[in-house]
Amino acid sequence: MECTKYHKIRSVSGVLTGPLANKTFRRLFAAQICSLLGVGLLTVALSLLAFRIGGSAAGGQVLGLVLALKMVAYVFLAPLAETLSEGISRKRVMVSLDFGRMLLLLPMAFATEIWQMVALTFAFFALSAGFTPLFQSVVPEVLPEENDYTQALSWSRIAYTLEAVLSPVIAAILLNLVTGEALFYAAALAFLGSVLALVWAKIPNVIFTSRKGTLLKRTGYGLWVHWHTPRLRGLVLLKFALSLAMAWVLVNSVVYAGVRLGDADEFFPILMACYGAGAVLGAIIVPGMVRKSSERTAMFTGTFGFAVAGAAFALLPPLSLPALGLIWVAFGTASSLTLTPGGLVITKSATSRDRPAVFAAQFSLSHAGWMIAYPFAGWLAGYTSVEMSLLILSMMCASVAVAALAVWPANDPQERAHSHPGLPSNHPHLISVPAIGAQHRHVHAFRIDDLHPTWGKGAA
Repeated sequence: MECTKYHKIRSVSGVLTGPLANKTFRRLFAAQICSLLGVGLLTVALSLLAFRIGGSAAGGQVLGLVLALKMVAYVFLAPLAETLSEGISRKRVMVSLDFGRMLLLLPMAFATEIWQMVALTFAFFALSAGFTPLFQSVVPEVLPEENDYTQALSWSRIAYTLEAVLSPVIAAILLNLVTGEALFYAAALAFLGSVLALVWAKIPNVIFTSRKGTLLKRTGYGLWVHWHTPRLRGLVLLKFALSLAMAWVLVNSVVYAGVRLGDADEFFPILMACYGAGAVLGAIIVPGMVRKSSERTAMFTGTFGFAVAGAAFALLPPLSLPALGLIWVAFGTASSLTLTPGGLVITKSATSRDRPAVFAAQFSLSHAGWMIAYPFAGWLAGYTSVEMSLLILSMMCASVAVAALAVWPANDPQERAHSHPGLPSNHPHLISVPAIGAQHRHVHAFRIDDLHPTWGKGAA
């Protein structure tokens, strides 16, 4: 059953509006920014450490192993971490996981062997696999109004984009003052800021009792909800479709800048800056687009838009740098249109009690898609060419998006009429939402759970 909505704190002066008017969200957002900065600095520090340990011959292999283990942790440990945290205060779990991540950064500066680096970073990413979905599930509790939550998702997407652009710049500035090992300490300080912001945030102190069943069944609960909810199946397909084409941008932009433009050092940052600007633009557009149409429309527009931009770029003759910049802006805009509304779709598809499990399942499934897309994009570009690989990936992106169109119906009302013939009349669910007739028929916001295991019928 849905938890009680929490009181939203608004600025009396009217200076702050929307999600930033909520004190708890401001502190959660501050924690997210600190965490993203810490991860960005850690990424640079790990690259330098991998080169220091492995040298020019094996440094890339060491870093590749670390990043592969990151995906393994995200794909396989996120649902398990959510299950193991059942029955514990969400704030306590989040603070503990964030504090653990901070502590793991300290010994990384002293790592001298590959196994030390791999063990510490895998532990770090394992804690991240538990922290990130839980953090995502808390935000809609703090911002129960849909418009505010949609804007919060846009702020979050902008933060992710700016982190990717600014973290290397901040790291470069710090490296002029300190050694590479000191970046781990800087990252730890960023995580300390995240921990303090979480401690000060008045996160709803809700403790849900553990779900019934074996550990395996409880761990797979979020996946079960995904499988039985058409819009969540469509969400998974759309994110996978986007990952196929977007992986080309993230993996092969540097290759294109070096091979086609002649100077990766000069032109790669320009292309990615244009991509970041587009991503920010897309995040700004999303709230109004969702308000006027739907999450489905915004996400399909972004996915197909990315495929069209990719195919057009691959088929056109060589373009000037300004034209290339516009293409990369289009890539960034399309990616934000697809990625930003995902949290809103999950929130509409899961009860407050089930959101941590469903967010964890989505986190796992989306990273499984990236685990396929990243190496495939790199291999395909080497096997064909950078342009032909993007054309193929764009066509695959559009094809998977068409499949998502079939899975996620356009007519997708939130409230659905359904019956509970097997429930007694005094069941709490029938008391909270009164039903009529012997079949106990009633209407409410429909979500897959133990009482509503089937989308078509919704019967208990």
